[in-house]
Amino acid sequence: MPPSEANVSAWSCKQVARWLRDEGFGEYVELLCTQHRLDGTSLLSLTEADLRGPPLGLSVLGDIKRLALTLRRLQRRNQAQLEELGLSPADSLPAGVTLSSARAEWGCNGVDRKCNGGDHLCNGTELRLREGDRSGYGSGSMLSHTHSNGRCRQHLAGRLDPELWKTVISSVYVVFVFGFTSIVMVIVHERVPDMRTYPPLPDIFLDSVPRIPWAFAMAEACGLILCYIFSLILLLHKHRSILFRRLCSLMGTVFLLRCFTMFVTSLSVPGQHLQCASKMYGDTWGKMQRALAIWSGFGMTLTGVHTCGDYMFSGHTVVITMLNFFVTEYTPRSWNLIHTISWVLNLFGIFFILAAHEHYSIDVFIAFYITTRLFLYYHTLANTRAYQQSRRARIWFPMFSFFECNVNGPVPNQYNWPFNGPAFMKSLIG
Repeated sequence: MPPSEANVSAWSCKQVARWLRDEGFGEYVELLCTQHRLDGTSLLSLTEADLRGPPLGLSVLGDIKRLALTLRRLQRRNQAQLEELGLSPADSLPAGVTLSSARAEWGCNGVDRKCNGGDHLCNGTELRLREGDRSGYGSGSMLSHTHSNGRCRQHLAGRLDPELWKTVISSVYVVFVFGFTSIVMVIVHERVPDMRTYPPLPDIFLDSVPRIPWAFAMAEACGLILCYIFSLILLLHKHRSILFRRLCSLMGTVFLLRCFTMFVTSLSVPGQHLQCASKMYGDTWGKMQRALAIWSGFGMTLTGVHTCGDYMFSGHTVVITMLNFFVTEYTPRSWNLIHTISWVLNLFGIFFILAAHEHYSIDVFIAFYITTRLFLYYHTLANTRAYQQSRRARIWFPMFSFFECNVNGPVPNQYNWPFNGPAFMKSLIG
């Protein structure tokens, strides 16, 4: 016998399980009722966002939509019980359901609050409202009230705020880190071990592959080509501000780590061809001039910059690999040619670095591993919004939480022409 809907809030877990089976969702009884002990009160407050996100994490879109619609009908028939529980209909509606007004009330930490576009302290949850008619099926512009880092903000859902001021902060951060790296490289150069006392360390690759004198210039050429490709993508990408902010924050963080590894451990030079005797630049002004020369030349031999001692780990590998991952991440999967070219440039760049005997194999391997892991961890956290559920993540990654707090999910790969003309480019790209 199906449970009566006269008092849904009093349903037990068994009655909720029976209701799910009657509605055709028996396969989710184990997850919802056994594992998560969903009773009638919990059922009335369940939203589509709850179904999609952790800890439920339903993955079948059709089931999510059908269950959300069934829940919506149940909640609409029991609005009086919702009000008795201190919930307004807006609390239990999934993302995209319309209301007659953008003004909504909901419970926050057990207290009813109102959000009219102002800031209020709330928990890390998200409620999306759509302006329209009271029936819930009207059309209109999507509004989103996003609660992150204890703040509530109203913005258009599906529209990512570029937050240019955060992009400026990330740019200042990476410029500062590059300047700090240049100073550390000057200090490391003065401490480079004497080649007569500390000969090159044994390395299987370097000992097996003869040195190619022009290889390092080719590695930097691969990096420049990748830089040009990403610059074009950045120019045309609709969310270019978010892309550039992520590039700066990731690049700055990896190079900041590199500063510490370079300073702590000084390795002997990897080849006899490198004339890396310790250089004393005299006074502080001389050291600052040398650091400025490294910073302005981007640390590249193509610009006339030659450094020694900065081996653990390879900065060239970091830049080439990071650009490759950004190119492949922020272009559609169907752009196979671009992805192939990007990966070929990345792998050949790494090979040329080793073939030039400018770095030990371990330098390149560690650089590739750290760069790829940090890129993947950053984007996994940003795309799943998992850090919002973890106080530990916000403590350990405060800069990440600051930059990503208002980016809701994956950044879509959409493109537009950023200038007013010519007209054919706007019609071609959008």
